Amino acid sequence: MKDKAYYDQVMARLTELERHSLKAYDFTDEVVPDEFIIPDQVAGVPAPPLEKEIPEGARTIDLQPIEELSLGEMPLIQVFKRRRSHRVFTDESLTLDELTFLCWSVAGVHEIGPNNVWTKRTSPSGGARHPFETYLVVQRVEELDPGIYRYSGLKHQLVLVKPGGDFCQQLGETMQSFVKDSAVIFIWTAVPYRNEWRYMFTSAREMAMDIGHYCENLYLAAESIGTGICGVASYRQEIVDEMLGVDGEDEFTIYIAPVGKIKE
Repeated sequence: MKDKAYYDQVMARLTELERHSLKAYDFTDEVVPDEFIIPDQVAGVPAPPLEKEIPEGARTIDLQPIEELSLGEMPLIQVFKRRRSHRVFTDESLTLDELTFLCWSVAGVHEIGPNNVWTKRTSPSGGARHPFETYLVVQRVEELDPGIYRYSGLKHQLVLVKPGGDFCQQLGETMQSFVKDSAVIFIWTAVPYRNEWRYMFTSAREMAMDIGHYCENLYLAAESIGTGICGVASYRQEIVDEMLGVDGEDEFTIYIAPVGKIKE
């Protein structure tokens, strides 16, 4: 290692860049010429898809309409009082209705905008962009075979991505071990261009805020039905991206949340 002064200088610069990325951008900054501050939305470029397309021939599972579920009726004040991060799960399975409720609580669709430009969902998102996909690594869910699925809020369906496999166990070997005991692992990927189409180079800050909304919705929904979660930001990027089959550039893992039954 070089001398301490050099080390301190490099660390200070990295910290400065990290903090700067979280600050609101000043569009009067003369460093960026005005002609560069024209988002694709303003330039008339068509909006990107609201979700990934469901591949032709893919296996899909229709989920129970949310109006027909009798879940999530715990008073909100009690949910707030119970909210914790849980790292110890029982070996019980989630029901398919419970998983349906959790998926909808995170990314369920209330309204689709004109020309499929935006969606209003159960979680808030700046500009109603919702630049995330919700994947589920299923280990113990009644009526579902183990495997990797994706939740389509537009269709209110699960889409099978990869059947079978011991994916929860594989992930537990590359990150915190409690992950192996979960019934299902929520994995969110970011699709940056959905935000960049409108917010350009300020999108990272917007997405950092929005993914927090998604995970907090899952925390509260899980507590309301007697299940627990723990958000996990430490994982092997390349391993998880490859497991999901995403390219790591135009779509990549951004947050992980194991879910399971907990002891009362």
